[in-house]
Amino acid sequence: MKPIIGITCSVGQNIYSMNMTNTPQMQSRMNDTYIRAIIHAGGIPVILPSYEDLSVIPELVDRLDGVLLSGGTDLDPAIFGQRATQNLGTVVPQRDAFELELTRYVVEKTQKPLFGICRGIQVLNVALGGTLHIDLPDDGKLCHSMDMYPRYVPTHDVQVAENSCLSSIMGEGISRVNSFHHQAPKDVAEALTVSAVSLPDGVVEALEISGDRFVLGVQWHPEELVHMEKEANLFRKFVEAARG
Repeated sequence: MKPIIGITCSVGQNIYSMNMTNTPQMQSRMNDTYIRAIIHAGGIPVILPSYEDLSVIPELVDRLDGVLLSGGTDLDPAIFGQRATQNLGTVVPQRDAFELELTRYVVEKTQKPLFGICRGIQVLNVALGGTLHIDLPDDGKLCHSMDMYPRYVPTHDVQVAENSCLSSIMGEGISRVNSFHHQAPKDVAEALTVSAVSLPDGVVEALEISGDRFVLGVQWHPEELVHMEKEANLFRKFVEAARG
């Protein structure tokens, strides 16, 4: 049977309407590229809304074979003991609370695979006790928000760590990836290992839990790069791990 993969999604207001007299509605939404990446890798994608009732998480996870944390809005710095700055983007507390608890439950209470993308690697790090750069340029790093490029175009290099889960999937050495973020992991959670950094500024680009289990987060957007063998392989290995 094909494994069922739960994918978290964004929560936001729909400001567009066929009838402009209608009041804008709140929507749960995500880019279709996540869905298609899971389908092409052999999984069945299911979109997970940001539940307010966190007590549903054990029952929810029990029905899934794996969890994908998608990209999206900034995490609230107050969660990891810092104050918002002028360059902080939109914050959605409901999504923060749900994804952090979901991540902790999957990692600490199950052996199911978890894959975090962009915001997802940040959620993984913060959920397990790490912190973030609130804004990379503010902290003396290069700009990583390369919105002038199409999302399917790699724009900078990352150094993949030797003998890591990531290297077993993508190969060791330098890989070229896309980049659409201004936050990133700063202080890495004790349970996690850095498996890729950006060149030349050393920003954390991938985190994982060492060992045989698939718990991996990447700062770039591989769902936009599945035309590249290395990136497509990330989804294949994730779905394979979910299949058990």
